[in-house]
Amino acid sequence: MIQISDLNRQYIGGEWRDGQSGNMLADLNPYTHKTITSFRKATPDDVDQAYKSALEAKKKWDRVGPYEKRAIFEKAVAYIEEHTEAIVYLIMEELGGTRLKAAFEIDLVINMIKEAAGFPLKMEGKILPSPVDGKENRLYRIPVGVVGVISPFNFPFFLSVKSVAPALGAGNGVVLKPHEETPICGGTLIAKIFEEAGLPKGLLNVVVTDIGEIGDSFVEHPIPRIISFTGSTKVGSHIGQLAVKHFKKPLLELGGNSALIVLEDADLEYAVNAAAFSRFTHQGQICMSANRILVQKEVYPQFLKLFCEKVSAFKTGDPMDPETIIGPVINERQAEHLRKAIEKGIAEGAVPLIKGEIKENLVEPTILTDVQPDMSIAQEELFGPVVCVMPFQTEEEAIKIANDTTFGLSGAVHTGNVERGVEIAKQIESGMIHVNDTTINDESHVAFGGEKQSGLGRLNGEWSLEEFTTLKWISVQHQKRVFPY
Repeated sequence: MIQISDLNRQYIGGEWRDGQSGNMLADLNPYTHKTITSFRKATPDDVDQAYKSALEAKKKWDRVGPYEKRAIFEKAVAYIEEHTEAIVYLIMEELGGTRLKAAFEIDLVINMIKEAAGFPLKMEGKILPSPVDGKENRLYRIPVGVVGVISPFNFPFFLSVKSVAPALGAGNGVVLKPHEETPICGGTLIAKIFEEAGLPKGLLNVVVTDIGEIGDSFVEHPIPRIISFTGSTKVGSHIGQLAVKHFKKPLLELGGNSALIVLEDADLEYAVNAAAFSRFTHQGQICMSANRILVQKEVYPQFLKLFCEKVSAFKTGDPMDPETIIGPVINERQAEHLRKAIEKGIAEGAVPLIKGEIKENLVEPTILTDVQPDMSIAQEELFGPVVCVMPFQTEEEAIKIANDTTFGLSGAVHTGNVERGVEIAKQIESGMIHVNDTTINDESHVAFGGEKQSGLGRLNGEWSLEEFTTLKWISVQHQKRVFPY
């Protein structure tokens, strides 16, 4: 049985222990505001010990055979499946996710671990020819060494595992720093799962702390060769620059401002359902969420009517209630940010068709119309249950509006003509875009990542294997080479 009381400590060097700081980190339920548990924060010295442990344990991991490694990942999946209900409860309790959201996240985690389970069997090399007589060129794919992972609060279980599992599967040691709002689902729960699965002690370490305690030491430490960060573009920019300064590779999955385009020949009821899912899943706290819904003028009034009817029926409240669609946002700071964003949008000329109430962390849905592309409400990542619905006349106008953003993560196009949708999708400046689907898609074997300020690098499947490994050229001269002098 998974107990919160077993998950409220650091996991360093294969041991569960308190951090060395005198400061405590309170883990709060975002709906009830009650303290779930508390952690004694990790210090820079704890971070140092975690990285050294990962580096040392990697030497043992190198000697574990690929089939034995795969079996550990399979045991991790079995442990999750056996404890699914307990994990659902943790997701509802710690981050205000609904039961539907929790099930969705757990399924993503299972698929990602299953994908990573195959990595030990894919560490392939090549033998390449040479212009030098008697030379054999061998190219080996090897682990980078140690990976530092910094994960966010919105899908912490999955977005931690998204980097942790592939990095381990590719043969690396890992140090994970979960977001301070979700230290269990994003951190110590994962340590527990892999501990129970039989992962060598010290290979995966979890440090629970905040920037006020450790500063930039997590990124600047000399041991990690890759820093994988998922979070805001502002923080990601700082981490990316810091990583490059210290000759580390940054992998950045950052913010988004996705557009969902509805053409006049689309199935409107289906498009409405896709738009609602794209915006309001987990209160809109997903980087791929549709911030802007662009609807061709011929069907704009009908779409608005259907969309408002659907969204008006959403229940906002306790995430433990199976009828709840909209639970709490992560904290009152985010709720206040959304309040200000809505008020600023209205002051700039946006018209609210639905204007939900905001009380503490609960933010009811808001639908804004008469939004111009240059308004702040259309340019910013909202990260909440607030959406802009904007009309357009031609395909060219829709493409222009969709691309009028510094972000480029996801998107969707709805049309009765699939190839028409594909041609439009090709012109959208984003790493991912989906025809007749939601903007929220993540499949463990398909390349995932953004363009522009939405990130650097690609994860999932063979792309994660590529990111978390490096290539080493070893040449063998089988016969004496003739030198010019």
